[in-house]
Amino acid sequence: MVNFDHYYKIATKMEDLKKKSEIDMNDREIVFSKSIKAGKRIYYLDVKKNRRDEMFLAITESKKIVQGDGEDPQVSFEKHKIFLYREDFDKFM
Repeated sequence: MVNFDHYYKIATKMEDLKKKSEIDMNDREIVFSKSIKAGKRIYYLDVKKNRRDEMFLAITESKKIVQGDGEDPQVSFEKHKIFLYREDFDKFM
């Protein structure tokens, strides 16, 4: 008989370790960060370094979505990301 609890615990621990390493990696690679509020949207501009120590711009749009009326509306956020690398900067200017 297969012990699914054992495999579930291992998978959960691996997922927790993955999330922790992603958080640590994101904290280390951000060089500059700015947020801009615009109505229902917030734009995040992050200058980051990749593993090869090259900088790039990450632009994130976060849009607030409210569904339903009354006392208990459902609130969620829709996110879109764009990564702009140094070799493409001149095409945006």
